[in-house]
Amino acid sequence: MITGLIIDGCERAGASGRTTPLINPATGEVFCETAAASAADVETAVAGAQRAFEQGWRDLAPGKRAEALLRLAALIRENAEEIARLDMQNVGKPITDARAEAALGARIFEYYAGAIARLCGETIPVAGGGFDFTLRQPVGVAVLIAPWNFPFPIACWKAAPALAAGNCAVLKPASLSPLSALRLGALASEAGIPPGVLQVLPGPGGEIGDALVTHPLTRKVSFTGSTAIGRRIMELAARGLKRISLELGGKSPNIVFADADLQKAASSSPMSVFGNAGQDCCARSRIFVERPVYGRFVEKFIEAARGLVVGDPEREQTRIGPLVSAAQRESVEEFLLNDHRVLGGERVGGRGFYLRPATIPGCDTTDKVWREEVFGPVACIRPFDTEEAMLREVNDSPYGLSGSIWTNDLKRALRVARRVESGVLSVNSHSSVHVEAPFGGCKQSGLGRDLGMSALEGYTELKNVFIAEE
Repeated sequence: MITGLIIDGCERAGASGRTTPLINPATGEVFCETAAASAADVETAVAGAQRAFEQGWRDLAPGKRAEALLRLAALIRENAEEIARLDMQNVGKPITDARAEAALGARIFEYYAGAIARLCGETIPVAGGGFDFTLRQPVGVAVLIAPWNFPFPIACWKAAPALAAGNCAVLKPASLSPLSALRLGALASEAGIPPGVLQVLPGPGGEIGDALVTHPLTRKVSFTGSTAIGRRIMELAARGLKRISLELGGKSPNIVFADADLQKAASSSPMSVFGNAGQDCCARSRIFVERPVYGRFVEKFIEAARGLVVGDPEREQTRIGPLVSAAQRESVEEFLLNDHRVLGGERVGGRGFYLRPATIPGCDTTDKVWREEVFGPVACIRPFDTEEAMLREVNDSPYGLSGSIWTNDLKRALRVARRVESGVLSVNSHSSVHVEAPFGGCKQSGLGRDLGMSALEGYTELKNVFIAEE
């Protein structure tokens, strides 16, 4: 198991000698320690990344970069079970989910290997004659800050477009979940990606995250995490006028109209909230149901939720594992205290950080649990009478990340999709993430986009070149 920093293609201890203990959420016990980077390691890593950028990666032929990313994708597939088990042990992710996320990481690198050939400029006819064209060029050293809830796929969907565009990157995984990101860094070296192109620095965000964002050689910051920390990163990045993309918190709606396939909507909706133990910024935790079908939907939703297996993430049948930490479970429980409407929400088992999914029917729009991001397995359900009133309530939120609309009326689906203030929406589905499509939010859910060609362009500078005829 890799527990050191990955700098210039090698595993090494941190300059300070400090380590961070990692706790298995399924048992509550420490199972390993990882090196904790310091400001001195940031200097070494950024200098190495800048050197790798200047000495060849930015100028490497696009086809050669594509070949390197494809080799990395193949190695991820070969080592997918190991990667999945690292995240299962590190963050309590059910093994079936962890395997799917490891496979997703490989697909992301495959996609961006192919996308390199589509990163094109354009020719522009200009009034004065001559020849005008644009270039897409890498920005330099990118800072990639990944969260603990989906540690491997999000690390991949930041690193792959950054490297594909010709940048070098310093990846900072969350202190709670560094293991799969460290393995990614080691596999990159094994794939023949030059030393320094992908550095991996686990460690305390308040120290090394700030140092990376403010370092004079870093040019782009991509962050996924809480709105509060995203706001601080935006403030720090503003000092150097650095490019940023932020994917932050969410309080996403799930809108169910009376004409929808009620059985499908109700049976699929629990996992849109409770998947990953509710630790998902896309969780559809505010459920709006048209009043004529409200009672039936609630019954079917609760029935489906009760059928979800909560337990050991190593078991194939487990759908919901533990929360990531004791503190995270306690934070979720505070939302449920003294609320007589709560169905579920009890602790499960004698050890580990398990919590049974909680459903709260009949929520009021002023309830704290309705308005704030819980980041745990808690679903709130509320009836609505008119489309207009529902849309006012849906958009009465500081967040705008994801959401679902359930209806068989295509005109209504398009009308409501245009009105919902959100960066990502699904109709008759709960799917938020597609490798080929842009992903991100609006309002306090962030700015900029991950995935798709939009992410690749976000790691480039657009340069215009004019050549006079005479």
